[in-house]
Amino acid sequence: MRVLLWILGLSSVANALWMLVSPEGWYRNLPAGVPDTGPLNLHFVRDIGCAYAAVGIALCVAAEIPSARRGVLYGTTLFYGFHALLHVADLTAGRLPPDHWLVDLPGVFLPAILFAVLCLPRFHRA
Repeated sequence: MRVLLWILGLSSVANALWMLVSPEGWYRNLPAGVPDTGPLNLHFVRDIGCAYAAVGIALCVAAEIPSARRGVLYGTTLFYGFHALLHVADLTAGRLPPDHWLVDLPGVFLPAILFAVLCLPRFHRA
């Protein structure tokens, strides 16, 4: 669990740094079709970058402090789960093209599922 949390946390922090340092580069070059969601808003990309940074740092802390893991995983799951539900809503309402079911699978849907699974009691034995 420790290594997994470090990997997930550092990945989130790396994404956050990209969003904060080069929001236009992130918007245009992330292989997730971000321009399909609407025009670039530099402030908004940086806002979301702050959220990814907070989640990533929390995951790294939880990697080293086992007693923090459950709460951090629940909070992270809410973030990724709400993010995924927003994409589902946009897809079902036709605000995103249908190919986004697959485009969003690796970066939106799978992380939400992974974090939900990590919230299962079997991963929180004393």
